[in-house]
Amino acid sequence: MNPKELICPVSNERVNERIVRCTALFIIILAVTGLYFQSELILLLMATDFFIRAFTSLKTSPVSFVSQNVIEMLGLDRKPIDKAPKIFAARLGFLMSFLLVVLVASGSMIAAYVIGGILTLFATLELVIGFCAGCFIYSYVVLPLTNGEKN
Repeated sequence: MNPKELICPVSNERVNERIVRCTALFIIILAVTGLYFQSELILLLMATDFFIRAFTSLKTSPVSFVSQNVIEMLGLDRKPIDKAPKIFAARLGFLMSFLLVVLVASGSMIAAYVIGGILTLFATLELVIGFCAGCFIYSYVVLPLTNGEKN
């Protein structure tokens, strides 16, 4: 399956791709900083932000709020994209960042660097080329496990 054939969750809701990409930049900064300083607090902030975006009906999270303001200050036009893949990706981000908090708290730094590296790679792909790793994982892991059923 090539990247153009990826199947993502779909919804009628839209988000601004520019804010999504800017948010990815801040996630990279939080992940790298949290790991560098082995700061459970920074990583917990990141996990909380992912939780808000993934599991609540709040319109914005702290990181996406900052991103929205940066995009407005830069005067960039809105570029709507489907929200559902971003929610799925935020759920993956929450799981990974929560795991980072646990790993750093337990002193398992090698495992934390691996998980943090994967999270940072995913955020970098989103930031630089708009590639949604969540769609990739959804297509290759979730759909095969559910026998391709769409809800």
